[in-house]
Order: sequence, then structure tokens, then C-alpha cells
Amino acid sequence: MSFSDLFDSGFKERNEDHFAAIVRVAMDDGIITPDEQAFLDRLARNLDISESDYKEILKDYNSHPINPPVSYDNRLERLYDLVRMVHVDQIKGDPEHRLLNKIGVGLGFHAVNVKYIMDKALTLVGNGADLDTFMEEIKNMNR
Repeated sequence: MSFSDLFDSGFKERNEDHFAAIVRVAMDDGIITPDEQAFLDRLARNLDISESDYKEILKDYNSHPINPPVSYDNRLERLYDLVRMVHVDQIKGDPEHRLLNKIGVGLGFHAVNVKYIMDKALTLVGNGADLDTFMEEIKNMNR
């Protein structure tokens, strides 16, 4: 097995675990709404989740470990990636924002201020912020 095979395998597994964690958040209320389903479909494509893996994860999302980032910087990086996907897909409206807030809590942001963080994150990405600017601005919110 080559080094690239190890990297690809680990990368694929992390994407599947990340996707399963988002499915778990979407299933928190026991159902996946049509808006959540559309978001999950796009997210699976963006994370390069195969159709068979997608169906398996939906069927048994609890079998994948939740690996929320431990470090604040890693949480911000994952949030940046997620918000960029949301921005590219032009997800708008209350159902999408509620899901985004639930995912933010799943990433480890506190429920009390997750809406504020998500609104700021969406604004920053909408204004074309790069990762470094995004992280600096979000960190400055808490000072």
C-alpha cells in the first residue's frame, strides 16, 4: 500500500465521519425535512461521498464516531468549510439557518451564541473572507 493510499483512505473516512455527524444533527428531531435532505445531498457530493456510502450512512449514522474538533482553530476551519458550502449553494431561509445552527452546536460552539457566530460566519464568507481573515474576525467577536 502506498502512502497516498493511506492518505486517501483516512481523508475519505474523515469525510464520512463528518458527514455522519451532520446527519446525526439533522436527525436530532427524529426526521430529515426536505430542506435538510437537499442540503445533505449537496454536502455528500461536496465531500465526495459515494451513493452507496451515503445510503449506508443515512441508514446507520450512529455507527460513525463523532469527532468534533478539539482545538478552537480546527473548529473554525471546519466552520469555514461548512459555511463556504452553504454560501455556494445559496441556502437561505429559516429551516436552513436552523440546521446550520444545529451543526454549529455539533461542532462545539455554545448554543447561547451559535446564531450570532453563524450570522457572522455567513457574512464573512459572503464578503469573500479567506480562512485567515475568517478565523481572526470570529476570534475577535469573543474579545
